[in-house]
Amino acid sequence: MSAGGTVEPGPPGAAAAPSPAPAPARVFRPFSAEDEGQQPTEIESLCMNCYRDGVTRLLLTTIPFFREVIVSSFSCEHCGWNNTEVQSAGRIQDQGVRYTLTVRAAEDMNREVVKTDSATTRIPELDFEIPAFSQKGALTTVEGLISRAISGLEQDQPTRRANEEAIAERLDEFIVKLKELKQVASPFTLIIDDPSGNSFVENPHAPQKDDALVITHYNRTLQQEEMLGLQAEAPEEKPQEEDLRNEVLQFNTNCPECNAPAQTNMKLVQIPHFKEVIIMATNCEYCGHRTNEVKSGGAVEPLGTRITLRITDPSDMTRDLLKSETCSVEIPELEFELGMAIFGGKFTTLEGLLKDIRDLVTKNPFTLGDSSNPGQVDKLQEFSQKLDQIMEGKMKAHFIMNDPAGNSYLQNVYAPEDDPEMKVERYKRTFDQNEELGLNDMKTEGYETGLAPR
Repeated sequence: MSAGGTVEPGPPGAAAAPSPAPAPARVFRPFSAEDEGQQPTEIESLCMNCYRDGVTRLLLTTIPFFREVIVSSFSCEHCGWNNTEVQSAGRIQDQGVRYTLTVRAAEDMNREVVKTDSATTRIPELDFEIPAFSQKGALTTVEGLISRAISGLEQDQPTRRANEEAIAERLDEFIVKLKELKQVASPFTLIIDDPSGNSFVENPHAPQKDDALVITHYNRTLQQEEMLGLQAEAPEEKPQEEDLRNEVLQFNTNCPECNAPAQTNMKLVQIPHFKEVIIMATNCEYCGHRTNEVKSGGAVEPLGTRITLRITDPSDMTRDLLKSETCSVEIPELEFELGMAIFGGKFTTLEGLLKDIRDLVTKNPFTLGDSSNPGQVDKLQEFSQKLDQIMEGKMKAHFIMNDPAGNSYLQNVYAPEDDPEMKVERYKRTFDQNEELGLNDMKTEGYETGLAPR
């Protein structure tokens, strides 16, 4: 196009080329003091020291051979308070990073350092550590990192000298050692451990290898991921089985006599050479009624059990005995039989069960009351006397426990050897016995095949 506005003819077949689009401005520019276009953004903000207006400056920059960071600086012209901070502009890295720098010369003190909030700084030679999240992130140098630690330790020294002089003196000695590090009189080690992976120590020889700097990447632990606020996949913990053998369980119930609120204690007990049973005991604080009951802790046995004991000595009365609610008792010499549902479950001794049988007979008002038959009274009194003779060892008798469910037990005092006075028989239950136990209508195998599909 000419100055007069006329269009000059171009070569045949040539078309006007479109003007190239302007390149988008880079948000994060390389960190350089020579870039005049890299100016911080100023934002008016509140000073948290004097509560007047101050200025916050933000600089978005890129550190060579590292990544983008945000450098922020606040200053207040009213009270003079200022603060600087560095934050990573990227995400938390997949792995943590550990920088181990061996400082040998004064040039190493000028290395640039990016220390995030989550980084831990250590100097092993002085046993010195700056824990994570105890300082804000900073863009500084190795010397600046040490100077910042010295300033933090000196901050409250006047107060310590007034209150805790011994601690203040030890801190003064330690601060002198930190200041000597800045002179690099002898080599020392600086370790920056950052689980987020966003800290950085400059390599002045990049892209060449730095012999004084060791960089280690590692996988974070669960504690470190929790510290960074990441949702760590906690390992599946196997549910711990409760050990009920050493614990007495309690639950609320009502007294069977006065219907007042009462507590029932329950405990799982292992009977030697037998199985586990559940003992339940109820004690009423209002009427004083006490009751106990024993339940089998296992399933119904495949075979029934018949236990026959020949009572020949008073020591037989001390044998432990477990009578389940499905067990019947016989004493042929007394022509006596006790049904399975009379006493319920009991865990006692042979003497204790015989006393319960005697009390059941002698204290029954329907058998020994005013309306009782005189002939029947004599028979019951004779039965009671013979029962006392058996417990005293003056009369020999057979004691038979018949349990179709196989959950009753009588102690073998010769265990694990056989007891010459006791006989244990296993038998197959009849149809009527299975009917009483409810086993005929119970289907435990293939029960799903008979269900109709929905």
